Amino acid sequence: PVSEQGEQILEELLKLPARGISVRVAVNTPTSKFPRSDLRALELSGAAVRTVDMPRLTRGVLHTKFWIVDGAHLYIGSANMDWRSLTQVKELGAAVYNCSCLARDLGKVFEAYWVLGLPNASIPAPWPATFSTSFNMETPLELNLNDTPAAVYFSSAPPSLCAPGRTEDLRALLGVIDAAEDFVHVAVMSYLPTMEFSYPKRFWPAIDNRLRKAVFERRVKVRLLVGCWPHSKAEMFPFLKSLAAVGDNRTRYSVEVRLFMVPSSEAQARIPYARVNHNKYMVTEKAAYIG
Repeated sequence: PVSEQGEQILEELLKLPARGISVRVAVNTPTSKFPRSDLRALELSGAAVRTVDMPRLTRGVLHTKFWIVDGAHLYIGSANMDWRSLTQVKELGAAVYNCSCLARDLGKVFEAYWVLGLPNASIPAPWPATFSTSFNMETPLELNLNDTPAAVYFSSAPPSLCAPGRTEDLRALLGVIDAAEDFVHVAVMSYLPTMEFSYPKRFWPAIDNRLRKAVFERRVKVRLLVGCWPHSKAEMFPFLKSLAAVGDNRTRYSVEVRLFMVPSSEAQARIPYARVNHNKYMVTEKAAYIG
C-alpha cells in the first residue's frame, strides 16, 4: 500500500507520450540496487531516457532531483524519483508555477545532462553559450514569490558542469552562511566534514569551518538537525559533538545540534533505505538554500 502514490505517478507518466507530450528523463547509470525496470517501461511508452555516466565523467553520481513542465513550472528538492520519497522518507522541495524565466534557466542544467547522456560524451570546456546563464550569486533573478519580492538563482556542481555564469554549489552555500547576521538553521541527512565517498578518505572542513567562523566572529546562532538511521556513519557523531561543544554558557556562543530519527513500525523497518530525514536545506534571516 505504501507504494501506491509512486505507482500512480509512474502510470500518469506512462500515459503522456500517447497524448503527444514529450517526456525526457536524464538519470544516473542504473545499478543492481537501482535497476532499469521503470525506465524500460517509460521507454516502451515513448519516453526518451538517457543515462549519464557520471562515474566516468566526474567520478561522481547524478544526484540532482528536479522536474520541469512545459517550460513554465518546476520542482526542485531532495526527493528521489522513487516511491519511498512519497511515503517513507522525509523530504523537502520547492515547486514554482508559471515562471518561465526560472524554468528556462533550470532547463539549461537539464540540457547539459541530456548532452552528457549521449554515448561517449565528454564534458565541454568551455561550455557553449547556449548553456550559460545571467542568473547567479551576483545577479539573481528578481521576482515575486507568493506576492513577496525575492531574488533567486540556481547553482550547480561539480564545477566542470557549470557553464559560464553559473554559480558553483559550494560557493552558493558558503555565501548564504557568510551573509547571515542572526541565525543559520540547517537540516541534512548526514553531516560529515569529510569526503565521505572518496578513497582514501579525506578531511574536508569547508562548511564546518564556515559555520564555526560565523558563530565565533559574528555571534550567529547555529541550529543543526541531522538525520539518524541505521546507515549513519559512526564517525559523524564525534564531529557533531565537536560542533555542539562550541556552544557554551560562559562564552554565550549559540550552537544546537539535534538528531532526527523517523520512527518505524516492524514492517516499515524492513523497507530498505527508508524512514530517514533525507532533506537538505538551510535557512537564515536572509535566505533559503534548498538542496
